[in-house]
Amino acid sequence: MNYLDHQDAHIASPSAPRITAETSLFDEYQRFCTALREFVTVPDSRICSVDREIAEGGSYELTGDELRFGAMLAWRNHARCNGRMHWRTLKVLDFRRADTVHDVFDGCLEHLDYSTNNGALRAVVSVFPQSSNGAGFEILNPQLIRYAGYRQADGSILGDPLHVELTDSALRLGWAPARTAFDVLPLLIKSPSGRVTMCEIPPQYIMEVQIEHPDYPDIGALGLRWHVNPAISDKILSIGGLDFRAAPFSGWYVSSEIGARNLSDESRYNMLPSVARAMGLDTRRDATLWKDRAAVELTYAVQWSYSEAGVHIVDHHTAAKQFIKHVERESQSKRKVPTDWSWINPPISASTTPTFHRSYDNPNFTLRPNFLTREAQVASQGCPAHG
Repeated sequence: MNYLDHQDAHIASPSAPRITAETSLFDEYQRFCTALREFVTVPDSRICSVDREIAEGGSYELTGDELRFGAMLAWRNHARCNGRMHWRTLKVLDFRRADTVHDVFDGCLEHLDYSTNNGALRAVVSVFPQSSNGAGFEILNPQLIRYAGYRQADGSILGDPLHVELTDSALRLGWAPARTAFDVLPLLIKSPSGRVTMCEIPPQYIMEVQIEHPDYPDIGALGLRWHVNPAISDKILSIGGLDFRAAPFSGWYVSSEIGARNLSDESRYNMLPSVARAMGLDTRRDATLWKDRAAVELTYAVQWSYSEAGVHIVDHHTAAKQFIKHVERESQSKRKVPTDWSWINPPISASTTPTFHRSYDNPNFTLRPNFLTREAQVASQGCPAHG
């Protein structure tokens, strides 16, 4: 599931606080060490070494273990993710030695290949060089795989309306697409100097599923499809006072994110009227509940199609049960689970899931490590769901 953004476009956490005289970078590292001691012993020599690095150069570098455990904690701390039960399984690809935009692009392709895993998706974060004075590599796309949205002469949008501005930016940079409803956007990668480079993703790194329904063949005739890898790419990974402005994160989809949001929202593909007609439903009155019935069957079509294609996907009932199991495990470990209730419940049939019927620890967006939203985005985020 797209773990960091519960409705396929979403991590709307506040931006990272600025380091001040009151909260020095070394103070932030010491706070991180407190959390890190849950996993490993932090020797005094390491603390002294970081103090010296900061004093001499104004910053420091995380060790490999610090990066790995820090990324795991960032996932565990994220209040708007309902997939946190799997936080200990997170794999980290370390690309902190990337020097150029093309190095970053190559790392993104490796991320897609490793995390997609022919449909047996893995939870993976790829980490590129840390920011310096607020500047660093940035991936302007909200996810590594996203569909374009084209402005039409009649004012309508062909494709995904969420990405019209990003599409316009790619076109200005010379992109020459086929102009269909499901064109995968190129990556727009910004260098620390501010220059944006367009990089087209080769087809072999893009895995998609055609959406069909076993009982309603006319739904399959609509020609819908979706990509399998929800690789969120526009968030800041914040660990120990250091910001990594390029840190793509992949999990796997919850089927309702695609069926009941991406393909259903009026501000996205708006397919419910077409699905309802394919089902033979009466759409003249809301009282027939045609929208509800169409949303459920479209979500089922997604679930069925991905399973038939051998792609890992989870339904919202299973995801909710997993989150409750995570809460119970954390409680046994005497840890709080900061949670934004509205984000961990599914967009359909929420009251039929166990996450709906209880309260949680209040969300804490100051908790670090964490995944944060950048101050500015090129693409319109709407409701930043997984998208």
